[in-house]
Amino acid sequence: PQARETTPPSSRPFALPPANRDMRRVYAYLMKHRHIDRDVITHFARAGVLYEDETYHNVVFVGKDETGTARHAHKRGTNTGSSFKCNADGSNPQYSFHWSGTSERLFVFEAPIDMMSYITMYPQKWQRDSYVALCSVAPIAAKQMIEQNDQLRQIILCLDNDDAGNRACLRIAKELKERYPAVSVYRLSPEHKDFNEDLQAWRAEQ
Repeated sequence: PQARETTPPSSRPFALPPANRDMRRVYAYLMKHRHIDRDVITHFARAGVLYEDETYHNVVFVGKDETGTARHAHKRGTNTGSSFKCNADGSNPQYSFHWSGTSERLFVFEAPIDMMSYITMYPQKWQRDSYVALCSVAPIAAKQMIEQNDQLRQIILCLDNDDAGNRACLRIAKELKERYPAVSVYRLSPEHKDFNEDLQAWRAEQ
């Protein structure tokens, strides 16, 4: 008998959560609990890719496409002790939270908070480089960055220093080298589990 073609269920359309009138909860969470520098937070807020959602006061990290249209949103809870984090329904994994610079270097992180933590620790002319938070351990957004930015030649994988992160680095490095032979791929491992833990330890020493 002939197999019938089935239509996959349609995913919910992408929409950004409504924004809160201010970002007090987000600033408090990112600065006091995550120790991220105020100037770094403000930079991404002014770029329109970081805000506080109205209903739950989550911090929302936005990924935009080449035209500046929002295509991805990663939500992170700001309540004390909250472990809530997820990507908004309909998010396109090609366009997660990122920054495009002009240098040949791309730093790849698992989470937006790790990306902002690294920038906080190494702020010197950081905007020249490119950064992307995969919001997963799949390299889809890193590939999009490479294809979108012709100048990129050095890919620095900054994923978590744990079994899952280390395995993902090996897999992603192999995949990127095979697909983009002109780029070099390096591993930059945090001293602790991730770069936010490194930042917390660094702040404690100051």
